[in-house]
Amino acid sequence: MSNNISADNLGTKAKRYSYIRYGLSLIGTAYLLALLFLSVATGFSDNLSASLSVSIPNPYFIVPAYLLILYFLYYLLNFPLNLYQSFILEHKFALSNQKLGDWLLDQIKTGIISYIIGLILLAAFYAILKYSAHSWWVVVSVFWIFFSLIMAKLMPIVIIPLFFKYRKMTDLALRVRILNLADKMRVKLLDVFEIDFSKKTLKANAAFVGMGKTRRVILADTLKDKYTPEEIEVILAHEFAHYRLRHMQKLIFINSLVTLALFFIIFKTNNYTLNIFGLSSLSDLAALPVVLIYFVVFGLITGPLENFISRKLEKNADITALKITSLKEPFISLMDKLGKQNLADTDPHPIIKYFFFDHPPINERIEMARNYRP
Repeated sequence: MSNNISADNLGTKAKRYSYIRYGLSLIGTAYLLALLFLSVATGFSDNLSASLSVSIPNPYFIVPAYLLILYFLYYLLNFPLNLYQSFILEHKFALSNQKLGDWLLDQIKTGIISYIIGLILLAAFYAILKYSAHSWWVVVSVFWIFFSLIMAKLMPIVIIPLFFKYRKMTDLALRVRILNLADKMRVKLLDVFEIDFSKKTLKANAAFVGMGKTRRVILADTLKDKYTPEEIEVILAHEFAHYRLRHMQKLIFINSLVTLALFFIIFKTNNYTLNIFGLSSLSDLAALPVVLIYFVVFGLITGPLENFISRKLEKNADITALKITSLKEPFISLMDKLGKQNLADTDPHPIIKYFFFDHPPINERIEMARNYRP
């Protein structure tokens, strides 16, 4: 009886945590759209662009300065929501033990990385727009797609080490087990690594990251130390299945189509949209918030479709993992433990699932495994 009560309490806690996160996500998106709209409707963006053009003699520094000011102001205005969403809420539900100073340091790192990436993409956008007036949307799309591939390759060797400490897997038996699984599934790995996830969060995770020679397995210590070798094997079989089934190539293709579609829509409709705000040209730096509005709105429209496709791919990866490993019971126990440890919404409302879930809900994955027949 006590176990059922405990499970019920945990389920209620997970639902409450998840619904707060859904609400905060919606509030954050609406707040961002409101700030972008006000920045152009009030003339703030136009005045900022004009002031920088006068005060900065070198035109190459105007875009970096504009983006830095816009980004910094948004961070300040969004700080209370960000603090609650990524720090207070996680501590409230006992999912994090990270200290405030460490969280702030991570925020600074994230801000710098985001600014550099944003500046590269933005500088390319305006440079291409200047020299390719009629086909810029194609060239920009190709550049953005190519840049995303570069970032995927650099992620495990540049970005992740800024936030977590890497070390090669010290459990030799588990390392050999994972490498044997990779050989079995014809996956080439640099090696198997573990990272100190527990210094920031109590959630569990595992990943197969990188491209080419940077491809590697990363296990969070919060997963490695609490899950059986069979459970770890089946979760990595799922990750390797994505590679074996060429899901990465499929997602790159889909994301490329989405990027092309977005910039084509901007290309065809920007004159009308800019007229609404009294702006004359997309090449005007003051119009950047309008471009960002396109991104946010288009993401809201295409997000559910991308989530639907992602859920299908994840289900295929689950089935392949079960087929390769035959670890049906460890898969079920793995999902149950992950759901509890991460306070996942295991049985969401269909509308919630439609808008927020890029993986099948935990209960669906468990039910699929129970019904799986080789």
